[in-house]
Amino acid sequence: MALKFKFRKEKSSLLGVIYRPVAQMRFWSENGKYWTEVWVIVDTGADYTLLPRFLAQDLQIDLEKDCRIYSTFGVGGSQQVYFLPKIKVKLGQWNREIPVGFLDSDEIPPLAGRHLFLETFGVCFSKNHIVSFSK
Repeated sequence: MALKFKFRKEKSSLLGVIYRPVAQMRFWSENGKYWTEVWVIVDTGADYTLLPRFLAQDLQIDLEKDCRIYSTFGVGGSQQVYFLPKIKVKLGQWNREIPVGFLDSDEIPPLAGRHLFLETFGVCFSKNHIVSFSK
């Protein structure tokens, strides 16, 4: 069974209009015992899933106690990341336990990365602005 999401149409000051491949994921809050829905950009260039800092609070994750602190490097340079080795996630009917990093900023969009997540699916980006996942 395939799962499909339409790209999100956004305005860009540089490009005018841009379409971003997005998917709706759910993240499990172990402390709160609930799922939090998050729209993520499907980013095959991200090594692992990265989330903005405020989502740690939404998921009741204590960044200082529950995570290891590292530096990460990307297009914007170096930034501190709080790394959580395992969190339960859902994409449609599929469940995974994946590592996730929380960046020390609320200004970045949530990114679904490859390690233990995107690499476990067949992911297709369509010229019709659709991203689809299959098992």
